[in-house]
Amino acid sequence: MKSVLCVLSFCVVAASASALELSSAYTKIDVRKQCRRGPGVALEDYGDWRCKGYADVPMWLGAGDQRMFVSFGKKAAQEPAAQETLATFNHFYEGTIEWRLADGEAFASIVRWNYKTPAEVDKRTTSGRVLVVTRLPPGPVCHVGYVDARANPDANELARQLADARARAFVCGKDKPVILGKVGPGAEFR
Repeated sequence: MKSVLCVLSFCVVAASASALELSSAYTKIDVRKQCRRGPGVALEDYGDWRCKGYADVPMWLGAGDQRMFVSFGKKAAQEPAAQETLATFNHFYEGTIEWRLADGEAFASIVRWNYKTPAEVDKRTTSGRVLVVTRLPPGPVCHVGYVDARANPDANELARQLADARARAFVCGKDKPVILGKVGPGAEFR
């Protein structure tokens, strides 16, 4: 009986040792003050910015036609995320980025984007908020999913769950981004 218990306890220790430790790190960013800007080259092209993210993960932001694009990695501007934005007018010029980590290595980002609801299209306000979960390198970088931050009081936790469950195995170009949780009126994320 003692040997069976020893074998079982070894299995439990071995299983927990192989499990990934998931955690978060946070960085604040103000694109206009902390990043290197490249000017736009065409009408409605507001330019792009290159920034340092968590653990010096390169970050790229592009803007045009009242929409932004956010991507990560050494070739961030060529990644699928550099072509992904929200359906409505939106922006992310400053805020906090949550980085999801597995054993200290970033595998996903969670960024709170601001967007205009249909009632705000001709106004200067943006009351919509969505958490965009993005898959990070190695491999392609792309949107994994969205959480309406105004419709879900637990939006940050939902975004973490989405990142942890889907980001590492997500196949950009094949898998479709999902919307997790409730969606408020006027919200269009894809």
